[in-house]
Amino acid sequence: MIDYNNKSWFALIFQFHKSDTFRKLLPVILGICIYTTVLVYLETEVLHLKYESTNMVHSLLGFVISLLLVFRTNTAYERWWEGRKQWGALVNHCRNLGIKMNAYLSDELVEERKQYATLVSNFAVALKEHLRDGVKMDELESCKGVDLNNLQNKSHIPNHLASDLVSWVDRMKKEGHLTEMQTLHVNDEIKGLTDVLGACERIKNTPIPYSYSLFLKKFLFIYVMTIPIAFIATFGYWSTIIVSIVFYVLASLELIAEEIEDPFGTDANDLPTDSLALKIKANVHELMVKQ
Repeated sequence: MIDYNNKSWFALIFQFHKSDTFRKLLPVILGICIYTTVLVYLETEVLHLKYESTNMVHSLLGFVISLLLVFRTNTAYERWWEGRKQWGALVNHCRNLGIKMNAYLSDELVEERKQYATLVSNFAVALKEHLRDGVKMDELESCKGVDLNNLQNKSHIPNHLASDLVSWVDRMKKEGHLTEMQTLHVNDEIKGLTDVLGACERIKNTPIPYSYSLFLKKFLFIYVMTIPIAFIATFGYWSTIIVSIVFYVLASLELIAEEIEDPFGTDANDLPTDSLALKIKANVHELMVKQ
């Protein structure tokens, strides 16, 4: 995720980041320029066509496509914001787990406290990669009593880590380190972890309906390909610049929506799940692991 000063107007206007849509659309924009220029040349220099401008039709179509793009952008942003809320809830649940267990467990249980902190932080680290291309085992922390070998061939590692966390809490209860009420309090927070897991998977695995996305792209393509016909009679060769700008604006909105509708990846505008996972790890270890 990009950190920036939203009050610095001129710096943002003249800044070109690798995630900027202009960079991604530049080859297509050049193609649109060539297409429009050729069309202008054929109509004015070769065929000598003369007709009245049809701006009214494309104005109406432009209004329709703008409504579709607004809905598309809002839908994508809702997914992005929902993902951010879920990761905010994950931070809170992990902190609560650390706060509660720090109060419940004796400082003398050094190894047990470290095991607990490791399990909680591993869940957050595993979740961020589970929502991408798969968990990276070398990112997970191991310690005495926490064996990562049994996770190597598991298809759903966060689920098994949550199960290990419940088993650890149950063992502490049986050994007399936790009371029945304390166990219930901790299990409620662990349930919150799996709730966040399920909500993030719902966002990840439920894309925008295919028919809607396909229709919008086709509509956008047809609109841009036909818009020179409406502008050539009035603007001539200036139509090349006008059509390119129109395409850049409309296609950029669709491109931004595509990027943020899956907020758990590694794109520049995706959620900062890496830093959030590290924050969770630091917060929990600070409470549980006494120096």
